[in-house]
Amino acid sequence: MTAEKSEKDSRPARVRFAPSPTGLTHMGSARTALYNYLLARQTGGQFIFRLEDTDQKRFDPSAEQDLMDSLRWLGLEWDEGPDKGGPSGPYRQTLRKAIYREYAEKLIGTGHAFYCFCTREELSQEREEQQKRKEQPRYAGTCRDLSLEQAQRRVDAGEEHVIRFKMPKEGSITITDRIRGDIVFENKNLDDYILVKSDGLALYHLAAMVDDHLMGITHVFRGEEWIPTFPLHVHIYRAFGWEEPDWVHLSLFLKPSGKGKMSKRDSEEMKLSSQSIFIKDMKELGYLPEGVINWIVLMGWSFDGETEFFTLDDLVEKFSIDKLGPSNAAIDFKKFDHFNGLHIRHLSIEDLASRLEPYFQSAGFDVSLEDILPVVPIIRERMTTLDEGPVMAGFFFREDVMPDIEDLVAKDLTAGESLAAAQRTLEILEGLDEISHELAEPPMRALADELGLKAGQLFGILRAAVTGQKVSPPLFESMEIIGRDLVIDRLRQGIGMLENLAAKNNI
Repeated sequence: MTAEKSEKDSRPARVRFAPSPTGLTHMGSARTALYNYLLARQTGGQFIFRLEDTDQKRFDPSAEQDLMDSLRWLGLEWDEGPDKGGPSGPYRQTLRKAIYREYAEKLIGTGHAFYCFCTREELSQEREEQQKRKEQPRYAGTCRDLSLEQAQRRVDAGEEHVIRFKMPKEGSITITDRIRGDIVFENKNLDDYILVKSDGLALYHLAAMVDDHLMGITHVFRGEEWIPTFPLHVHIYRAFGWEEPDWVHLSLFLKPSGKGKMSKRDSEEMKLSSQSIFIKDMKELGYLPEGVINWIVLMGWSFDGETEFFTLDDLVEKFSIDKLGPSNAAIDFKKFDHFNGLHIRHLSIEDLASRLEPYFQSAGFDVSLEDILPVVPIIRERMTTLDEGPVMAGFFFREDVMPDIEDLVAKDLTAGESLAAAQRTLEILEGLDEISHELAEPPMRALADELGLKAGQLFGILRAAVTGQKVSPPLFESMEIIGRDLVIDRLRQGIGMLENLAAKNNI
């Protein structure tokens, strides 16, 4: 990192997350917001939330709330925005239409933009002819050289028009990306892009540049899909004579296979296997915001190539633009599960119990925080997502459990042999004043030896009867929480099932 860049990054940054509210918030948007947030908090600057809602055809009213809910769930609170206000508002582009028109007309006045009156039909025919000649489709410049006076008369007469940027046709432009370095574009290969549509709404190319300048944005984080129009945006900045922000074009997310960029179809297929790229779904699937943050930050950034576990506070301290990389990253849901499990185990017992409570209640269990607290220590080490809690530990809160009869029959034993083992187990447990790990496990292991069984065979019968599950948290710790009377009642019920099966098999 150069001294100049180091000094600039250490000054209070003004950064913005500026999504288009057209759909659910996905992990790519969340990562962009995260990098902005980290730089703002690290430098004591401001993190701005701005809605780029000029694409009214794709505008989704529910998407705006989802964006805010998703960022807040992740812990990425902004300093200025449409719901908070601030010195640079409004923070919604559809409310800034007059501002963009003013700046578009400034570009026209300085010869950097022009009114274009070409109809859709004319432009379509133009593209078809270019394609026939095997040329790259682009605007042919029909209105580019109209005099300003002539064009203004047509505008004043009400003729439909757009405003285009007048791209230089000679020379090249060299622009700098903080990840990729200098990039050179030949101006002759660039198009006269539309800046303002015929309905008067500005396109991203103008609106975002004007907003970033007026809001004092120091760093622009966005996806590498914006690189093809990167020279246009820099040309606009230079046409106004503005100081450019630092441009940071982030790597893309690839499909889990590593082949190709993620698509809507891919995300729909993922849902079938309880995977999703959308933040709302991640929450519902039982992921922690801490796990999401840890996962996405490392898809494009690395601290030292070895450290993997980060809290948000860690990242505020350690984040650096110069450690971002250009390589695209394949989405690895196994890594996601890994990080989420690490963060689950990093939570205090009380915090984890509090987060588990709504998942138990959604699963139909009428439980309180106090009910869940004793269970958390024995399930925490085995959990990957919060929604596993009710599946793993629901048996603690059921009046009755109903094991599969096959699970009550130990491996390599008959129903009758399993019944005999269960009856002996009941005798021993009934002889205990209380059931605890220390009191119950030693005689159970001794019984297994006495019967010539493996401990796993005997414990499997007991586990199925007491929990109703083939797999459970540690058996004896679970029995202690369930309590002596209920353990004995459930074991008796299991014995009854084995008696019926044994009798049936003897017929």
